[in-house]
Amino acid sequence: MLHRLQKLIRHVAQTEVMPRFLNTPACRKTDGSMLSEADLAAQSALAATLPLVIDSPMMGEEMAAQEQIRLWNTHSESGLWVVDPIDGTNNFINGLPHFAISVAYIQNGRAQLGVIYNPVSGECFYAERGNGAFLNGTRLPLRLMEKRLNEAIAGVEIKYLRSGKLSSRMNTLAPFGAIRSMGCSTMDWCYLACGRYDVYVHGGQKLWDYAAGALIFEEAGGCLGTLENDAFWSGEHVFKRSVIAALEPDLFDKWRSWIRQNQ
Repeated sequence: MLHRLQKLIRHVAQTEVMPRFLNTPACRKTDGSMLSEADLAAQSALAATLPLVIDSPMMGEEMAAQEQIRLWNTHSESGLWVVDPIDGTNNFINGLPHFAISVAYIQNGRAQLGVIYNPVSGECFYAERGNGAFLNGTRLPLRLMEKRLNEAIAGVEIKYLRSGKLSSRMNTLAPFGAIRSMGCSTMDWCYLACGRYDVYVHGGQKLWDYAAGALIFEEAGGCLGTLENDAFWSGEHVFKRSVIAALEPDLFDKWRSWIRQNQ
């Protein structure tokens, strides 16, 4: 099933996304984020083909909010595809080769399958719950090094942190070694899962930003929670969820402690 899903996603990338890279009409949505013709074309293609893998409806980022809520309330227990047709649309529109197609299959309120594909690099990250995570056939993580927190590479999306105190301290008292912010949440999860990032924090990701990525990261052995509690998949805030994560347990404990003390 994962093989079929990867093949389908690669086909959508080749036919709907990459022909429009560097050459696509775009506009700004009401929430201020960008929308391209490629987002809509990829979402439409996925909606037509994903039910051929598992016969369940699809929720896409570019659907109306009311339809997204209806789909979740009706199908999150029985089975639902959750898709970000292009995560990193701003990068895509501006010619930055850091974006991805993200597809997750949700059942019983949790991701069961997840695939994230960067069509520029050709890197395909994927996982099935209980069976590990992989990058192009190689089990994740690719590397796992013991580091002190002050040596860690951190993925941090400061503008999404709700606490002004935490944002300020990230800039002035940051406990990590280096910071990265690359504008593509789904790939952030993948970079964590394979060991390119060591720690991560985000103030609030949308469901389609974390559904596949959190599964891939979990299946790679990573530790994750939210700014509020340690049970990442629980809670009422399904459509927007904060993240604290690290691949190595001891590093996670130190990172989580520092964040929560500085909120």
